[in-house]
Amino acid sequence: MQHWKKLAFGVALATLGLMAAAKADDYKSLPRKDTLIVENPEGTIKNPGWFNIWVNGGGGVSTGLQQLTMDTLWYIDPEKGLGGSTWDNSLAADKPQYNADFTEMTVKLRKGLYWSDGVEFTADDLVYTVKTQMDHPGMVWSAAFSVQVASVEATDPYTVVFKLKKPNSRFHAIFTVRWNGAWIMPKHVFEKVADPLRYDFANPVSLGAYKLKAYDPQGQWYTWEKRDDWQRTSLARFGEPAPKYVTYVDPGPPDKRTIAQLEHNLDIIHDNTPEGMFTLKEKSKSVETWFPGFPFAHPDPTLPAVIFNTQDPAFANPDVRWALALLIDIKAVDMASYRGAATLSALGVPPTAATMTDYQAPMQDWLKNFEIDTGKRKIKPYDPTIGQQVADILRKQPKFKDQIPTDPAAISTAFGYGWWKPDPQAAAELLEKAGFKKTGGKWMTPDGQPFKIRMTVEGDTRSVFTRAGTLIAQQWASFGIDAKAVPAAKLWQVALQPGDFQVAIAWSVETWGGDPDLSFFLDSWHSQFVAKKGDNQPPRNWQRWSNPELDKIIESIRGISADDPKGIELGNDYLKLVAREMPTIPLMSYNVFTSMDTTYWTGYPTISDPYTDPVPNWANSRLMMVKLKPAQPK
Repeated sequence: MQHWKKLAFGVALATLGLMAAAKADDYKSLPRKDTLIVENPEGTIKNPGWFNIWVNGGGGVSTGLQQLTMDTLWYIDPEKGLGGSTWDNSLAADKPQYNADFTEMTVKLRKGLYWSDGVEFTADDLVYTVKTQMDHPGMVWSAAFSVQVASVEATDPYTVVFKLKKPNSRFHAIFTVRWNGAWIMPKHVFEKVADPLRYDFANPVSLGAYKLKAYDPQGQWYTWEKRDDWQRTSLARFGEPAPKYVTYVDPGPPDKRTIAQLEHNLDIIHDNTPEGMFTLKEKSKSVETWFPGFPFAHPDPTLPAVIFNTQDPAFANPDVRWALALLIDIKAVDMASYRGAATLSALGVPPTAATMTDYQAPMQDWLKNFEIDTGKRKIKPYDPTIGQQVADILRKQPKFKDQIPTDPAAISTAFGYGWWKPDPQAAAELLEKAGFKKTGGKWMTPDGQPFKIRMTVEGDTRSVFTRAGTLIAQQWASFGIDAKAVPAAKLWQVALQPGDFQVAIAWSVETWGGDPDLSFFLDSWHSQFVAKKGDNQPPRNWQRWSNPELDKIIESIRGISADDPKGIELGNDYLKLVAREMPTIPLMSYNVFTSMDTTYWTGYPTISDPYTDPVPNWANSRLMMVKLKPAQPK
């Protein structure tokens, strides 16, 4: 007991020391030419001293914590990557090694990597990471490990062998970063604490090239300093990081972000409104964007959608979900949210380059012939000309008319193929089929209560999707449903993870980017990962939807290698299933209006040098640190 009292006292002193340092070392006092200032889209952090990224304790994730201090076995870059490949062996020395039936995975680790406190990273850290989370339900990756891992052991200091409960050729995806991944825990730190679920990890030990310098006790900014021994990290293979300091800030709503960048006080805006982006491109000569012209934004391999909480009885019936889809005028939503600068998708995959070729184009004939039964008739809900219609609208705007393509293939690439036709009559028939009735102009549920929907949106955090969700709720309301949008500043933490929502604008579909393999998100949709009502849902099946047919598809994928052509066939089976069942309503690509000021730093990723995703909350954005160059003289 005395030992733990001393430990708690030491942790408290460390926390107080960091808070004192925060007051003394406000990032604005640091040399500007040595400091990269980045927007953190999480905004102001509710529990700023919580650095235990393995537990949802109200702390930040994209404060620089995951980008600059965390590491894991592998990374897949959504763009071209460094070193000539999108695949990167980070802490691992090689790709995962499976046995013939995919029930065993062997990992060889790099030697000579060290935590920021001087302790060497070894196989013991990896084994500890897995076993600790399996032993503590409630940790971020506890469920994913528990349902799959039969045993894990270190056979030597740099080799770990996993034995799996069932064949899974994609088990390595847990440790493969796309946006994030299962980060490795420092065994020598956590093994000394009584309860890893309650430990804040104050003054975090880093495995990345940076360590914590200071943070705002109010949660508005975090500053990280390049390690003196950065050479002993996995990032060092690509060179020395240029910025001595990196600060992640909450710059406020879009108008304040725009002003801050115009005044050269914010190097990277994570995302902006279309209007903010148009203003920057018009008024600043030092701002770079992914595309130099319209639509400017970076197309992330992420699919924003209307996500239903299918554990809510109101949305358990696919007829209800389809009815709500047929009440959406997607052209109006596109123009209101992105001002037309989005790529639409009726299918359950992001409409980015790889999926356009592998899935979107080949599925067009199926979509055109797809039918649903309203209970009174069969209809073909797909309109393949929606993308063309959006292009026609934009071409009438003087500012963009010369930038809008006329070639049909180019239009499909830029604006998508088609989407569902608004059909209020079919929507009414589907609701009636599900037992709903319209009384006095208002829709009532089968048990006679008003049909009430609250659409959770993120407010100013992602204003584009707030606009989309607000307009969709208005479209439902005009049909006689009691629907309105409600903001939640921490959508993922307070709504999606605990399941405390009815409907939300978010995403549960994320692909690797340049690879047709859908397992990155799809494996997490297996019914074995669906949380009970009231429990936290592990990523990424926020809709909490399960289906026996889907389980069979996922299990078939687990039994083939990642480069097996059958994977695309199984991907098409998934797309047809979710089109029929509509567990979410896919909307459009996530085009992120990231902008980068070149006053203090150059070398940002763009379409002409696509070495990584420019969106700075991605863990892959660590690659920027070694590519950036100071623009100001020493």
